[in-house]
Amino acid sequence: MIGIKQHGDHCTIDVHVTPKAKQASIGGCHDSALRVSVTAPADKGKANKAVEKSIATIFGVAKSNVEVVRGSTSRRKTVAIAGVSEAEVRKRLDPLLCDDAGR
Repeated sequence: MIGIKQHGDHCTIDVHVTPKAKQASIGGCHDSALRVSVTAPADKGKANKAVEKSIATIFGVAKSNVEVVRGSTSRRKTVAIAGVSEAEVRKRLDPLLCDDAGR
């Protein structure tokens, strides 16, 4: 189960990031976090910006509504998405998640 929490007008989600991937993608689970691969390197926040852009695209919100709020220098991050509910996050992520929990 992916870590998703409602905090007033925004939701947070746990993600596991693979920077400098050959191809950008979102989907699957890694240790109870959404797997996000980006082509940007983990250098001077480039990968974090790419993660924010990818998450914004999936949820159909502006990039300014998405922010890495924890783990900026780690592969394991917490991302805040403003203007969406926990139910909406789960609905959008359902097709992207794996059935084998925790892998």
